Amino acid sequence: MNTNHIIIAFAALLFVQCTPKSATVLEDKTGAEPSSQDLSWRSEAPEAGPARKIEMGDFNVMTLDNGLTVIVVENHKLPRVSYSLSLKNDPILEGDKSGLVGFAGDLFGRGTSNRTKAEIDASMDFVGASFSTGGTGMFGSSLTKHQDAVLEVMTDVLYNASFPQEEFDKILTQALSGIETIKTDPNSMAGNVASVVNYGSDHPYGEVQTAESYNNITVADCKAYIDQYFKANNAYLTIVGDITVDEAKSQAEKYFGKWESGEIPSSSYPSPERPVQTRVCIANKEGAVQSVIRVTYPVENKPGNPDILPSSVMNSILGGGIFSGRLMQNLREDKAFTYGARSSLSSDPLVGTFNAFASVRTEVTDSSVVEFLYEMERIASEPVSDYDLMLSKNSLAGSFARSLESPQTLANFARNIQRYNLPEDYYETYLERLEAVTIEDIQRVAKKYVTPDRANIVIVGNKDEIAEKLLGFDGDGEIEYYDAFGKKLENNNLALPDDMTAEIVINDYLNALGGEAKLKDIKTMEVHMSMALMGQEFNIEQFYLGNNKYYMKIGNGQMMLQEMTFDGTKLKSAGMQGSEVLTEGPGFEEAKSNARMFSQMFYTADEDYTLELKSIEDVDGDLCYRVAVTDPSGKQTTEYYSMKTNLLKRTLQTSQGPGGQEMTIINNYDDYKDVNGILIPHKQTTVGAMPVPIEMNMVDIKVNESIDESIFDIE
Repeated sequence: MNTNHIIIAFAALLFVQCTPKSATVLEDKTGAEPSSQDLSWRSEAPEAGPARKIEMGDFNVMTLDNGLTVIVVENHKLPRVSYSLSLKNDPILEGDKSGLVGFAGDLFGRGTSNRTKAEIDASMDFVGASFSTGGTGMFGSSLTKHQDAVLEVMTDVLYNASFPQEEFDKILTQALSGIETIKTDPNSMAGNVASVVNYGSDHPYGEVQTAESYNNITVADCKAYIDQYFKANNAYLTIVGDITVDEAKSQAEKYFGKWESGEIPSSSYPSPERPVQTRVCIANKEGAVQSVIRVTYPVENKPGNPDILPSSVMNSILGGGIFSGRLMQNLREDKAFTYGARSSLSSDPLVGTFNAFASVRTEVTDSSVVEFLYEMERIASEPVSDYDLMLSKNSLAGSFARSLESPQTLANFARNIQRYNLPEDYYETYLERLEAVTIEDIQRVAKKYVTPDRANIVIVGNKDEIAEKLLGFDGDGEIEYYDAFGKKLENNNLALPDDMTAEIVINDYLNALGGEAKLKDIKTMEVHMSMALMGQEFNIEQFYLGNNKYYMKIGNGQMMLQEMTFDGTKLKSAGMQGSEVLTEGPGFEEAKSNARMFSQMFYTADEDYTLELKSIEDVDGDLCYRVAVTDPSGKQTTEYYSMKTNLLKRTLQTSQGPGGQEMTIINNYDDYKDVNGILIPHKQTTVGAMPVPIEMNMVDIKVNESIDESIFDIE
């Protein structure tokens, strides 16, 4: 029973073109004759003056009797004030409840013993204020005259949070939908794998959220986390805006003075280290036309490290935010492998990270890795030019200057000084320290932090096309394989049985359904399914007559999304964008395939089908045969059949959506039930066709009952 065509995907691309500014020459518009005076100085840029010390403005720090650290930043330009509460503790290990901190932080602000979530939202909207909570704090902002309204809500949540079960259920449902989309998002997949291989699953940064970990979380877990870590002595209250120090102190004591302090659980975990040699880690994305590449590893780079500024300049030259970065110039401008290639070197109190990354065409995946490693080696082995050094410094100085336009920047600086025990003038001397960075400093930090011979090369792409070419980059010559959530696939390289073929897999599937004889006896089928889409419930009706007539309709009482009629010789398709009748072409050929109730019956009988048994794959913990199928219309599908039950577990198609964007659609089939002696899946989940997964559930199915054949008529 074919359902791939049911979902219609609407996608759009946003293209952003950035054009670097070029140097300009000022012309003399007076028409005067050139002077004989020596004007050679005009061809040389004047030397930069000494970097000045930045006047950051004042901030005040005080500690309340309960241990709460209060930071006040006055800014009277606008009549607004904001309050940011942030925890001091390091990240915690969540174990088999990965995602707990995020759940707890979201649920925290969704109701109190005095207010429902709707009442909280309404009270903030009424005064034009904003309020939010998270796993590591909360934030509120408003006009100065409404500051008490914000503080009342913040402290009501802080002291009287009710953790309503119905709100938790909403959070869980939304989170589980997001988890499903990761399976088709190569960047999310790469992020998960990189987290695991860089930090390990026994470190907070290496924990990956899954459906299983989300389902392990309870309301009681959320409440316990808030009770354990939201203590006065474990928090900063940063107040920014149109307020004096005395007013801020009075407010802090009034609203937060009774907040209890307490002992905070301590966390300990190993410090991640770089790999001893380069390793290649692949997450397979069947049929992908691009590969997502990350050359990555952990580095020790804590706030206050004297190498931070030199390493920032170095990374800017290698592949930071400037377009002239070497990775961008090499992989994009010179080789045309990608639209963009960049790098980053982060600072973190636990462990920082080096990343070099790009999305490249599948056929140049290995060539791109070569260029990444080449540029990483070059930045450490060759002195950079004076021009590159100047350009990078200018870019960083400009970014720093722009950041000072926000009062929140000074607040963040003040909090960082307190939290990481930085010198009081750490940010005021930023430009002076930046200007002091030399070419020798760049080469020194590059050798220390850029190690192409000790890196994790994480790639998400079509393993059939890229794996063999990447073997030479792995120090052991053995590639590691991971699923979308960073789980290492131990059974990925299982050898296919010598006597197993794609034809046998398909025949075993037909027998598991009930046998080819019973399937051939089915003359009519009527299917009714339901699905939720765009916040509405829709009904799906499908009618089959023989294996050459088909009718399908998706809609509800208010809207018809799509209607298709195939009478064996013509296809009529109608939808929100109009209707058309086809008698040939890819759409017509696909309709012929859709009319077949069990298309696998035709795989071996129809010479226009091509089958290939590719491998054995782990699909959500179930070992499956992977079969590549090309139908008469030329459409390619990968089908996964459980080795345990022989039933179809998953199908996968990759195609180009609007604007040429790659689109991978996964259909998962579950809940097989007996219908007149035939096993039929009663649940299908589709991922990749829409921003959220779509679940279709069987409402009713009738086999070999009479159908009004006029439904297949096409006028």
